[in-house]
Amino acid sequence: MSKIGKDDFAAGFVPHHNHGSVDYTGMSVGHVHQCLDVTSPPIPTQDGGHIHYTEGYVLFEDGHTHHYRAYSGPAIPVGNGMHVHYYDFHTSEDDGHSHHVKGVDHPAPGTK
Repeated sequence: MSKIGKDDFAAGFVPHHNHGSVDYTGMSVGHVHQCLDVTSPPIPTQDGGHIHYTEGYVLFEDGHTHHYRAYSGPAIPVGNGMHVHYYDFHTSEDDGHSHHVKGVDHPAPGTK
């Protein structure tokens, strides 16, 4: 298999890839946390597409942190041979509250 750079067009499914993301949680109890994330490799779905699993901790803020475990939505083509995934989840409850996290991850090669 030839090497695919981050700016190369890649039609179809690229079997060994992951996505990164940098986002903020929703506000809860007057503060937010930053999420720095890298997903698992692709997980095939019954419809021929794929999703990704992720887990981790939000950055320490306001004296505490939160854990999360989540699956992305299916691949969304965004042009130039790249795709993203939508995510929407809640963190663990810590210090009496949780946070909502939603958005899209960074593009990765492949159109499916």
